[in-house]
Amino acid sequence: MSEHGHVLVVDDDETVRDVVRRYLELAGHDVTVAGDGEQALALVARSEPDLIVLDLMLPGIDGLEVCRRIRQHSAVPVVMLTALGEEENRIAGLQLGADDYVTKPFSPRELALRVSSVLRRARAVPATGQQVVTDGDLTLEIGARKAVLRGADLSLTTREFDLLLFLMTNAGTAFSRTELLAKVWGWDFGDQSTVTVHVRRLREKIEAEPAKPARIATVWGMGYRYDRA
Repeated sequence: MSEHGHVLVVDDDETVRDVVRRYLELAGHDVTVAGDGEQALALVARSEPDLIVLDLMLPGIDGLEVCRRIRQHSAVPVVMLTALGEEENRIAGLQLGADDYVTKPFSPRELALRVSSVLRRARAVPATGQQVVTDGDLTLEIGARKAVLRGADLSLTTREFDLLLFLMTNAGTAFSRTELLAKVWGWDFGDQSTVTVHVRRLREKIEAEPAKPARIATVWGMGYRYDRA
């Protein structure tokens, strides 16, 4: 499964853009760069990339607004760049549908590896041994990476789809946030709020009453469990 693709890098710092571009090109990606949010949105509208590396602190239209507008019509993977200590912005970005994040200052090589990992997961067909996973009125078509609820298509990001698929195929088993980070994100360590935010977004999309979830249950002191309808 290819881990190369067309990557849009959005950052107002020319040095950062140049360094990231060079490392991504060395990793085999085609790279386009943008210095602000308005330019980024115009480029996405013209030709949607396979992945976007998006700095949240941009002049004019900031990264959060760029992410929000993109998510209105696209599930393209987004890797955020956030400054150390900007936890609120990072969580806000995840709530808007970003798939991953890297904290500044960062290693360009680490970012290139993270980009390749996200692209690989976005294109992969999860090895579940099944083509379709169904729970009542909710269906996941694995090969097409398509989710359908009550006959209508659900717009899920790469991480949301993978998380929902993992929970559904392991229904009845409780997993800690650390375990979910490892099994769904492939992280040995990371901010557990990433899982919390993605679970919240999934509940908003699949639960009849997100505040009283019937499918994705919270196991207090542990993590989460999927309960079939």
